[in-house]
Amino acid sequence: MAPDDAVELARRCAAALWAGDRASQALGMRLEHVAPGRATIAMRVRDDMVNGHGVCHGAFLVAIADSAFAFACNTYGEATVAAGLEVTFVTSARLGDDLVAEARERVRYGRSGLYDVTVRHIDGRVVAELRGRSYCLGRPILTATDGS
Repeated sequence: MAPDDAVELARRCAAALWAGDRASQALGMRLEHVAPGRATIAMRVRDDMVNGHGVCHGAFLVAIADSAFAFACNTYGEATVAAGLEVTFVTSARLGDDLVAEARERVRYGRSGLYDVTVRHIDGRVVAELRGRSYCLGRPILTATDGS
């Protein structure tokens, strides 16, 4: 597949996935970039995301990382899900912080894949690192109505 065709496929897959992703939309996430094996998602920390310590609840950091992971591993036209993940919290995020999660494919083999996601403050400081394992379901992500 030509590079331009691969990027177009990734964009079409992302549009189809985003159309049904109520969770990411409800959390105010924005899909900033997608390419084969890569995705970038942004989100602002809202007051309903802050825990009793006054910092962003870790579950929301995992959520933005997991969403970026999902979009990165669903760029090849086949429905792919998380098989597992591990997260390391580096520092905190606070109310009003703008966060960016960048996912990148490390390797794909058979139906499995390995992805690294970095969540950063908008100024570049690392907040969390996630490593995700993916599993391809062996069915298309796009339908005839998606332009496939």
